[in-house]
Amino acid sequence: MSVGADIVGVVSSLALYRRYRPETFAEVIGQEHVTDPLQQALRNNRVNHAYLFSGPRGCGKTTSARILARCLNCEQGPTPTPCGECQSCRDLARNGPGSIDVIEIDAASHGGVDDARDLREKAFFGPASSRYKIYIIDEAHMVTPAGFNALLKVVEEPPEHLKFIFATTEPEKVIGTIRSRTHHYPFRLVPPGTLRDYLAEVCESEAIPVAGPVLPLVVRAGGGSVRDSMSVMDQLLAGAGEAGVTYEMATALLGYTDGALLDAVVDAFAAGDGAATFGIVDRVIEGGHDPRRFVTDLLERLRDLLILAAVPEAADKGLIDVPADVLERMRAQATRLGPAELSRAADLVNTGLTEMRGATSPRLQLELICARVLLPAAYGDERALLSRLERLERGVGPVAPVAPAPVVDVAGPPVGVQVEVAAPAPPPAPPWARRCV
Repeated sequence: MSVGADIVGVVSSLALYRRYRPETFAEVIGQEHVTDPLQQALRNNRVNHAYLFSGPRGCGKTTSARILARCLNCEQGPTPTPCGECQSCRDLARNGPGSIDVIEIDAASHGGVDDARDLREKAFFGPASSRYKIYIIDEAHMVTPAGFNALLKVVEEPPEHLKFIFATTEPEKVIGTIRSRTHHYPFRLVPPGTLRDYLAEVCESEAIPVAGPVLPLVVRAGGGSVRDSMSVMDQLLAGAGEAGVTYEMATALLGYTDGALLDAVVDAFAAGDGAATFGIVDRVIEGGHDPRRFVTDLLERLRDLLILAAVPEAADKGLIDVPADVLERMRAQATRLGPAELSRAADLVNTGLTEMRGATSPRLQLELICARVLLPAAYGDERALLSRLERLERGVGPVAPVAPAPVVDVAGPPVGVQVEVAAPAPPPAPPWARRCV
Protein backbone atom coordinates (compact mmCIF):
# COMPACT_ATOMS: atom_id res chain seq x y z
CA MET A 1 0.00 0.00 0.00
CA SER A 2 1.33 3.44 -0.88
CA VAL A 3 1.98 6.26 1.57
CA GLY A 4 -0.84 8.30 -0.02
CA ALA A 5 -3.30 5.49 0.58
CA ASP A 6 -2.13 5.27 4.20
CA ILE A 7 -2.79 8.98 4.69
CA VAL A 8 -6.27 8.70 3.14
CA GLY A 9 -7.04 5.76 5.43
CA VAL A 10 -5.94 7.71 8.50
CA VAL A 11 -8.05 10.74 7.52
CA SER A 12 -11.13 8.63 6.82
CA SER A 13 -10.78 6.91 10.19
CA LEU A 14 -10.96 10.23 12.03
CA ALA A 15 -14.24 11.03 13.69
CA LEU A 16 -16.55 13.20 11.64
CA TYR A 17 -16.46 16.11 14.09
CA ARG A 18 -12.65 16.12 13.89
CA ARG A 19 -12.54 16.06 10.10
CA TYR A 20 -14.92 19.02 9.87
CA ARG A 21 -13.67 21.01 12.86
CA PRO A 22 -13.81 24.75 11.96
CA GLU A 23 -10.52 26.53 11.30
CA THR A 24 -11.85 30.10 11.15
CA PHE A 25 -14.55 32.02 12.97
CA ALA A 26 -16.56 32.16 9.74
CA GLU A 27 -16.92 28.35 9.84
CA VAL A 28 -18.31 28.29 13.40
CA ILE A 29 -22.09 27.89 13.19
CA GLY A 30 -24.73 29.23 15.53
CA GLN A 31 -22.39 31.37 17.65
CA GLU A 32 -22.41 34.70 15.80
CA HIS A 33 -23.04 36.55 19.08
CA VAL A 34 -19.54 35.40 20.13
CA THR A 35 -17.57 35.21 16.89
CA ASP A 36 -18.57 38.64 15.55
CA PRO A 37 -17.37 40.61 18.65
CA LEU A 38 -14.17 38.56 18.77
CA GLN A 39 -13.41 39.30 15.11
CA GLN A 40 -14.09 42.99 15.68
CA ALA A 41 -11.77 43.02 18.67
CA LEU A 42 -9.05 41.46 16.50
CA ARG A 43 -9.62 44.09 13.79
CA ASN A 44 -9.36 46.87 16.37
CA ASN A 45 -6.35 45.23 18.04
CA ARG A 46 -8.15 45.36 21.40
CA VAL A 47 -7.64 41.77 22.48
CA ASN A 48 -7.93 41.12 26.20
CA HIS A 49 -5.35 39.14 28.15
CA ALA A 50 -7.89 36.57 29.45
CA TYR A 51 -11.15 35.11 28.13
CA LEU A 52 -13.80 32.85 29.61
CA PHE A 53 -15.79 30.74 27.14
CA SER A 54 -18.79 29.02 28.73
CA GLY A 55 -21.73 27.02 27.45
CA PRO A 56 -23.10 23.50 26.90
CA ARG A 57 -20.85 20.72 25.72
CA GLY A 58 -20.06 20.41 22.05
CA CYS A 59 -21.06 23.95 21.06
CA GLY A 60 -17.61 25.20 19.99
CA LYS A 61 -15.83 26.59 23.07
CA THR A 62 -12.51 24.78 22.69
CA THR A 63 -12.62 25.07 18.90
CA SER A 64 -13.13 28.85 19.17
CA ALA A 65 -10.26 29.05 21.65
CA ARG A 66 -7.96 27.34 19.13
CA ILE A 67 -9.17 29.65 16.35
CA LEU A 68 -8.52 32.68 18.55
CA ALA A 69 -5.00 31.41 19.23
CA ARG A 70 -4.51 30.93 15.49
CA CYS A 71 -5.69 34.48 14.81
CA LEU A 72 -3.37 35.95 17.43
CA ASN A 73 -0.22 34.12 16.32
CA CYS A 74 -0.70 34.41 12.55
CA GLU A 75 2.22 36.23 10.90
CA GLN A 76 -0.28 38.68 9.40
CA GLY A 77 -2.11 39.08 12.69
CA PRO A 78 -3.59 39.68 15.02
CA THR A 79 -6.24 39.19 12.35
CA PRO A 80 -9.82 37.84 12.26
CA THR A 81 -8.94 35.75 9.19
CA PRO A 82 -5.76 33.64 9.59
CA CYS A 83 -3.74 33.28 6.41
CA GLY A 84 -3.45 29.50 6.70
CA GLU A 85 -0.02 29.55 5.10
CA CYS A 86 2.43 30.70 7.78
CA GLN A 87 4.10 28.19 10.11
CA SER A 88 1.89 29.07 13.06
CA CYS A 89 -1.31 28.63 11.01
CA ARG A 90 -0.12 25.28 9.68
CA ASP A 91 0.82 24.10 13.17
CA LEU A 92 -2.62 25.04 14.53
CA ALA A 93 -4.57 23.74 11.53
CA ARG A 94 -7.24 21.07 11.82
CA ASN A 95 -4.81 18.16 11.53
CA GLY A 96 -1.64 20.08 12.36
CA PRO A 97 1.01 18.97 14.85
CA GLY A 98 0.25 21.77 17.29
CA SER A 99 2.36 24.69 18.45
CA ILE A 100 4.75 24.73 21.38
CA ASP A 101 3.48 28.22 22.23
CA VAL A 102 -0.19 27.19 22.47
CA ILE A 103 -0.57 24.95 25.50
CA GLU A 104 -3.84 23.11 26.12
CA ILE A 105 -4.43 21.92 29.67
CA ASP A 106 -7.20 19.59 30.79
CA ALA A 107 -8.12 20.90 34.21
CA ALA A 108 -9.97 17.68 35.03
CA SER A 109 -6.58 16.03 35.57
CA HIS A 110 -4.35 19.09 36.07
CA GLY A 111 -6.42 21.37 38.29
CA GLY A 112 -4.54 21.18 41.55
CA VAL A 113 -2.46 23.83 43.23
CA ASP A 114 0.82 22.16 42.22
CA ASP A 115 -0.22 22.20 38.56
CA ALA A 116 -1.17 25.88 38.87
CA ARG A 117 2.20 26.74 40.41
CA ASP A 118 4.02 24.88 37.64
CA LEU A 119 1.98 26.80 35.03
CA ARG A 120 2.72 30.10 36.76
CA GLU A 121 6.46 29.45 36.74
CA LYS A 122 6.56 28.52 33.05
CA ALA A 123 4.22 31.31 31.97
CA PHE A 124 6.80 34.05 32.46
CA PHE A 125 9.10 32.55 29.83
CA GLY A 126 8.55 34.11 26.42
CA PRO A 127 7.14 32.25 23.40
CA ALA A 128 9.54 30.13 21.37
CA SER A 129 8.56 31.23 17.86
CA SER A 130 5.18 32.94 18.02
CA ARG A 131 3.86 36.33 19.01
CA TYR A 132 2.05 35.12 22.13
CA LYS A 133 2.20 32.23 24.56
CA ILE A 134 -1.41 31.13 24.95
CA TYR A 135 -2.82 28.81 27.62
CA ILE A 136 -6.15 27.11 26.81
CA ILE A 137 -7.52 25.67 30.06
CA ASP A 138 -10.33 23.27 29.25
CA GLU A 139 -12.90 22.17 31.86
CA ALA A 140 -11.84 25.17 33.92
CA HIS A 141 -14.50 24.52 36.56
CA MET A 142 -12.42 21.52 37.66
CA VAL A 143 -9.61 23.75 38.88
CA THR A 144 -9.60 23.75 42.68
CA PRO A 145 -10.04 27.02 44.61
CA ALA A 146 -6.43 26.74 45.73
CA GLY A 147 -5.37 26.30 42.10
CA PHE A 148 -7.33 29.37 41.03
CA ASN A 149 -5.79 31.39 43.85
CA ALA A 150 -2.33 30.30 42.72
CA LEU A 151 -3.15 31.56 39.21
CA LEU A 152 -4.77 34.78 40.34
CA LYS A 153 -1.70 37.00 40.23
CA VAL A 154 -0.53 35.89 36.80
CA VAL A 155 -4.06 36.16 35.37
CA GLU A 156 -4.49 39.61 36.90
CA GLU A 157 -1.15 41.05 35.75
CA PRO A 158 0.28 38.80 33.01
CA PRO A 159 3.35 39.60 30.90
CA GLU A 160 2.74 41.18 27.51
CA HIS A 161 3.31 37.89 25.72
CA LEU A 162 0.80 35.86 27.76
CA LYS A 163 -2.88 35.11 27.02
CA PHE A 164 -5.35 32.91 28.90
CA ILE A 165 -8.50 31.26 27.52
CA PHE A 166 -10.68 29.37 29.99
CA ALA A 167 -13.37 27.02 28.64
CA THR A 168 -16.03 25.55 30.91
CA THR A 169 -19.55 24.19 31.02
CA GLU A 170 -20.09 25.54 34.56
CA PRO A 171 -18.90 29.15 34.75
CA GLU A 172 -20.43 29.64 38.20
CA LYS A 173 -17.75 27.31 39.61
CA VAL A 174 -14.96 29.58 38.40
CA ILE A 175 -14.16 31.80 41.38
CA GLY A 176 -15.30 35.40 41.09
CA THR A 177 -11.81 36.89 41.29
CA ILE A 178 -10.85 35.02 38.11
CA ARG A 179 -14.13 35.73 36.30
CA SER A 180 -13.83 39.46 37.01
CA ARG A 181 -10.49 39.56 35.19
CA THR A 182 -11.73 37.88 32.00
CA HIS A 183 -13.99 38.77 29.10
CA HIS A 184 -16.87 36.32 29.41
CA TYR A 185 -18.48 34.96 26.23
CA PRO A 186 -21.43 32.57 26.77
CA PHE A 187 -21.93 30.02 24.00
CA ARG A 188 -25.37 28.63 23.21
CA LEU A 189 -26.90 25.48 21.74
CA VAL A 190 -27.17 25.62 17.96
CA PRO A 191 -30.71 26.17 16.56
CA PRO A 192 -32.21 23.05 14.91
CA GLY A 193 -32.59 24.65 11.48
CA THR A 194 -28.95 25.80 11.38
CA LEU A 195 -27.73 22.41 12.57
CA ARG A 196 -29.86 20.53 10.05
CA ASP A 197 -28.50 22.58 7.14
CA TYR A 198 -24.95 22.02 8.35
CA LEU A 199 -25.45 18.26 8.61
CA ALA A 200 -26.91 18.22 5.10
CA GLU A 201 -23.73 19.90 3.80
CA VAL A 202 -21.55 17.38 5.63
CA CYS A 203 -23.51 14.44 4.20
CA GLU A 204 -23.18 15.94 0.72
CA SER A 205 -19.42 16.26 1.21
CA GLU A 206 -19.27 12.62 2.32
CA ALA A 207 -21.17 11.61 -0.86
CA ILE A 208 -23.50 9.28 1.06
CA PRO A 209 -27.26 9.61 0.41
CA VAL A 210 -29.30 10.35 3.51
CA ALA A 211 -33.11 10.28 3.61
CA GLY A 212 -34.72 13.64 4.37
CA PRO A 213 -36.55 12.56 7.57
CA VAL A 214 -33.26 11.31 9.06
CA LEU A 215 -31.74 14.74 9.63
CA PRO A 216 -34.44 15.94 12.10
CA LEU A 217 -33.86 12.72 14.08
CA VAL A 218 -30.11 13.39 14.23
CA VAL A 219 -30.68 17.00 15.27
CA ARG A 220 -33.05 15.85 17.99
CA ALA A 221 -30.58 13.21 19.21
CA GLY A 222 -27.79 15.80 19.32
CA GLY A 223 -29.85 18.19 21.43
CA GLY A 224 -28.31 21.32 19.88
CA SER A 225 -24.72 20.17 20.35
CA VAL A 226 -22.73 20.18 17.12
CA ARG A 227 -20.26 17.57 18.34
CA ASP A 228 -22.99 15.21 19.62
CA SER A 229 -24.95 15.57 16.38
CA MET A 230 -21.84 14.92 14.31
CA SER A 231 -21.09 11.80 16.38
CA VAL A 232 -24.62 10.48 15.76
CA MET A 233 -24.34 11.27 12.06
CA ASP A 234 -20.94 9.55 11.93
CA GLN A 235 -22.46 6.41 13.43
CA LEU A 236 -25.27 6.39 10.86
CA LEU A 237 -22.91 7.00 7.94
CA ALA A 238 -20.62 4.21 9.13
CA GLY A 239 -23.50 1.72 8.98
CA ALA A 240 -25.00 2.96 5.71
CA GLY A 241 -25.59 0.43 2.96
CA GLU A 242 -25.94 0.86 -0.79
CA ALA A 243 -29.13 2.86 -0.30
CA GLY A 244 -27.42 5.21 2.13
CA VAL A 245 -28.93 6.12 5.48
CA THR A 246 -32.63 5.22 5.43
CA TYR A 247 -35.33 6.37 7.84
CA GLU A 248 -35.96 2.81 9.04
CA MET A 249 -32.27 2.31 9.80
CA ALA A 250 -32.05 5.59 11.70
CA THR A 251 -35.12 4.95 13.86
CA ALA A 252 -33.94 1.42 14.68
CA LEU A 253 -30.41 2.52 15.54
CA LEU A 254 -31.33 5.64 17.50
CA GLY A 255 -34.24 3.97 19.27
CA TYR A 256 -36.87 6.45 18.10
CA THR A 257 -40.45 5.39 17.44
CA ASP A 258 -41.42 4.94 13.82
CA GLY A 259 -43.61 7.78 12.61
CA ALA A 260 -46.23 5.29 11.40
CA LEU A 261 -46.82 4.10 14.98
CA LEU A 262 -47.23 7.67 16.18
CA ASP A 263 -49.66 8.43 13.35
CA ALA A 264 -51.66 5.31 14.21
CA VAL A 265 -51.97 6.07 17.92
CA VAL A 266 -52.91 9.72 17.30
CA ASP A 267 -55.56 8.65 14.79
CA ALA A 268 -56.89 6.14 17.32
CA PHE A 269 -57.10 8.88 19.95
CA ALA A 270 -58.97 11.11 17.51
CA ALA A 271 -61.45 8.33 16.68
CA GLY A 272 -61.85 7.26 20.30
CA ASP A 273 -60.96 3.72 19.19
CA GLY A 274 -59.83 1.77 22.24
CA ALA A 275 -59.26 -1.48 20.33
CA ALA A 276 -56.87 0.19 17.89
CA THR A 277 -55.08 2.08 20.68
CA PHE A 278 -54.36 -0.97 22.80
CA GLY A 279 -53.45 -2.92 19.69
CA ILE A 280 -50.75 -0.34 19.00
CA VAL A 281 -49.53 -0.65 22.59
CA ASP A 282 -49.19 -4.39 22.02
CA ARG A 283 -47.24 -3.75 18.80
CA VAL A 284 -44.91 -1.41 20.68
CA ILE A 285 -44.16 -4.00 23.35
CA GLU A 286 -43.94 -6.98 20.99
CA GLY A 287 -41.67 -5.00 18.69
CA GLY A 288 -39.15 -4.52 21.48
CA HIS A 289 -39.62 -0.75 21.73
CA ASP A 290 -38.95 0.97 25.03
CA PRO A 291 -42.32 2.16 26.43
CA ARG A 292 -40.67 5.24 27.93
CA ARG A 293 -39.18 6.18 24.58
CA PHE A 294 -42.58 5.67 22.93
CA VAL A 295 -44.26 7.96 25.47
CA THR A 296 -41.51 10.56 25.01
CA ASP A 297 -41.94 10.49 21.23
CA LEU A 298 -45.72 10.64 21.62
CA LEU A 299 -45.39 13.73 23.82
CA GLU A 300 -43.16 15.31 21.18
CA ARG A 301 -45.80 14.60 18.52
CA LEU A 302 -48.59 16.07 20.66
CA ARG A 303 -46.47 19.17 21.21
CA ASP A 304 -46.08 19.62 17.45
CA LEU A 305 -49.82 19.11 16.93
CA LEU A 306 -50.64 21.68 19.61
CA ILE A 307 -48.42 24.24 17.91
CA LEU A 308 -49.97 23.42 14.52
CA ALA A 309 -53.46 23.85 15.95
CA ALA A 310 -52.52 27.26 17.37
CA VAL A 311 -50.26 28.41 14.51
CA PRO A 312 -51.22 26.84 11.13
CA GLU A 313 -48.08 28.29 9.47
CA ALA A 314 -45.79 26.90 12.21
CA ALA A 315 -43.58 25.05 9.70
CA ASP A 316 -42.92 28.20 7.68
CA LYS A 317 -41.97 30.05 10.86
CA GLY A 318 -39.59 27.30 11.96
CA LEU A 319 -41.60 26.35 15.05
CA ILE A 320 -41.67 22.68 14.02
CA ASP A 321 -39.22 20.74 11.89
CA VAL A 322 -40.88 17.94 9.88
CA PRO A 323 -40.87 16.88 6.22
CA ALA A 324 -43.61 18.18 3.92
CA ASP A 325 -45.52 14.87 3.63
CA VAL A 326 -45.54 14.39 7.40
CA LEU A 327 -46.67 18.00 7.84
CA GLU A 328 -49.85 17.41 5.83
CA ARG A 329 -50.78 14.38 7.97
CA MET A 330 -50.11 16.33 11.14
CA ARG A 331 -52.32 19.20 10.01
CA ALA A 332 -55.17 16.75 9.47
CA GLN A 333 -54.56 15.20 12.90
CA ALA A 334 -54.52 18.60 14.61
CA THR A 335 -57.83 19.48 12.95
CA ARG A 336 -59.44 16.17 13.96
CA LEU A 337 -58.38 16.33 17.59
CA GLY A 338 -58.85 20.02 18.37
CA PRO A 339 -56.90 22.26 20.77
CA ALA A 340 -58.71 21.21 23.97
CA GLU A 341 -58.29 17.49 23.32
CA LEU A 342 -54.64 17.96 22.34
CA SER A 343 -53.90 20.02 25.45
CA ARG A 344 -55.55 17.49 27.73
CA ALA A 345 -53.81 14.54 26.04
CA ALA A 346 -50.42 16.25 26.28
CA ASP A 347 -50.92 16.92 30.00
CA LEU A 348 -51.91 13.31 30.65
CA VAL A 349 -48.97 11.93 28.64
CA ASN A 350 -46.54 14.30 30.37
CA THR A 351 -47.83 13.25 33.80
CA GLY A 352 -47.68 9.61 32.80
CA LEU A 353 -44.09 9.99 31.58
CA THR A 354 -43.12 11.35 34.99
CA GLU A 355 -44.85 8.44 36.71
CA MET A 356 -43.04 5.92 34.48
CA ARG A 357 -39.68 6.73 36.07
CA GLY A 358 -38.89 3.79 38.27
CA ALA A 359 -42.16 2.01 37.42
CA THR A 360 -42.02 -1.77 37.77
CA SER A 361 -44.41 -2.30 34.84
CA PRO A 362 -43.86 0.24 32.05
CA ARG A 363 -46.42 -1.50 29.84
CA LEU A 364 -49.11 -1.09 32.47
CA GLN A 365 -48.25 2.58 32.84
CA LEU A 366 -48.46 3.04 29.05
CA GLU A 367 -51.87 1.35 28.94
CA LEU A 368 -53.13 3.53 31.78
CA ILE A 369 -51.99 6.66 29.94
CA CYS A 370 -53.89 5.59 26.83
CA ALA A 371 -56.99 4.75 28.87
CA ARG A 372 -56.98 8.20 30.48
CA VAL A 373 -56.68 9.90 27.11
CA LEU A 374 -59.55 7.83 25.71
CA LEU A 375 -61.91 8.46 28.65
CA PRO A 376 -62.47 12.19 29.19
CA ALA A 377 -65.78 11.37 30.91
CA ALA A 378 -63.83 9.91 33.84
CA TYR A 379 -62.62 13.40 34.79
CA GLY A 380 -64.68 16.38 35.86
CA ASP A 381 -62.25 19.23 35.22
CA GLU A 382 -62.66 21.97 32.64
CA ARG A 383 -60.31 20.42 30.07
CA ALA A 384 -62.14 17.11 30.22
CA LEU A 385 -65.44 18.95 29.67
CA LEU A 386 -64.03 20.83 26.66
CA SER A 387 -62.64 17.58 25.31
CA ARG A 388 -66.05 15.91 25.61
CA LEU A 389 -67.68 18.86 23.83
CA GLU A 390 -65.16 18.63 20.99
CA ARG A 391 -65.82 14.92 20.69
CA LEU A 392 -69.55 15.54 20.48
CA GLU A 393 -68.99 18.12 17.76
CA ARG A 394 -66.88 15.63 15.81
CA GLY A 395 -69.36 12.80 16.45
CA VAL A 396 -66.71 10.64 18.08
CA GLY A 397 -67.69 7.96 20.60
CA PRO A 398 -71.02 6.37 21.43
CA VAL A 399 -73.86 8.74 22.26
CA ALA A 400 -76.71 7.27 24.33
CA PRO A 401 -80.13 7.75 22.65
CA VAL A 402 -82.46 10.03 24.53
CA ALA A 403 -85.81 8.39 25.34
CA PRO A 404 -88.81 10.48 24.23
CA ALA A 405 -90.63 12.16 27.09
CA PRO A 406 -94.16 10.87 27.77
CA VAL A 407 -96.89 13.03 26.26
CA VAL A 408 -99.27 14.34 28.90
CA ASP A 409 -102.70 15.55 27.82
CA VAL A 410 -103.20 18.66 29.91
CA ALA A 411 -106.59 19.37 28.36
CA GLY A 412 -109.64 18.23 30.28
CA PRO A 413 -111.90 15.34 29.17
CA PRO A 414 -114.39 15.98 26.37
CA VAL A 415 -117.70 17.55 27.26
CA GLY A 416 -120.38 15.04 28.22
CA VAL A 417 -117.90 12.29 29.13
CA GLN A 418 -118.01 11.13 32.67
CA VAL A 419 -114.74 10.21 34.28
CA GLU A 420 -114.76 7.74 37.09
CA VAL A 421 -112.46 8.73 39.88
CA ALA A 422 -111.33 5.94 42.18
CA ALA A 423 -111.94 6.62 45.85
CA PRO A 424 -108.80 6.94 47.92
CA ALA A 425 -107.88 3.88 49.97
CA PRO A 426 -108.70 4.24 53.69
CA PRO A 427 -105.76 4.74 55.98
CA PRO A 428 -104.51 1.65 57.81
CA ALA A 429 -106.05 1.08 61.21
CA PRO A 430 -103.86 1.91 64.19
CA PRO A 431 -102.33 -1.02 66.11
CA TRP A 432 -104.67 -0.65 69.13
CA ALA A 433 -107.70 -0.90 66.84
CA ARG A 434 -106.44 -4.11 65.30
CA ARG A 435 -105.89 -5.61 68.75
CA CYS A 436 -109.47 -4.74 69.76
CA VAL A 437 -110.86 -6.57 66.75
